[in-house]
Amino acid sequence: MGKIIQRGAEAILYLEKGRLVKERISKGYRIPELDRKIRRQRTKSEAKLMERSRLSDVPVPKVRVEDEFRLAMDHLEGSKLKDVLNQMSKKDREKVCGEMGRMIAGLHANGIMHGDLTTSNMILSKGRLFLIDFGLGKFSVKTEDQAVDLFLLYEALKSTHFRSLSECWKKIVNAYSEYPKAKEVVQRMEKIKKRRRYK
Repeated sequence: MGKIIQRGAEAILYLEKGRLVKERISKGYRIPELDRKIRRQRTKSEAKLMERSRLSDVPVPKVRVEDEFRLAMDHLEGSKLKDVLNQMSKKDREKVCGEMGRMIAGLHANGIMHGDLTTSNMILSKGRLFLIDFGLGKFSVKTEDQAVDLFLLYEALKSTHFRSLSECWKKIVNAYSEYPKAKEVVQRMEKIKKRRRYK
């Protein structure tokens, strides 16, 4: 195993031969057979989601090797959007938010839910925005699922980038409107926001 970059609850990320490897780790509390089945399924599902995204022109790292519990993919040199968005000029921030909206439109138009749309899962590399970590993703064309995807992003922006929330959100929604169902999804998202507020 190469240099460990991140250790999460589900997986560890490390560099090996210039590639980023995501390896799903065994959970001691699960029955071994079930544990292997879950890890295998999630690894396969994530690889499929990333490949479908890439073929839909959504910028994601290319998966080079997939085996039972590991994905080896291109390693992106760059910064997490979470760490740089607040320091950007208004012009650069608006540009990147437009990219974000188009990226999500591309996902949803192709029946892909990311499941964890936050600026921690976006990397700026060589002037281009990439989406990473599809570990919570799934295939779905349901309006409710798409609205939840958007709602998660809104909440992430509100908690980490509050000062520029309204300008960012406007740009994201404008760019997302390339997706034919955008209006319906955004309306459903507003209903979800109200439901959460009054809980």
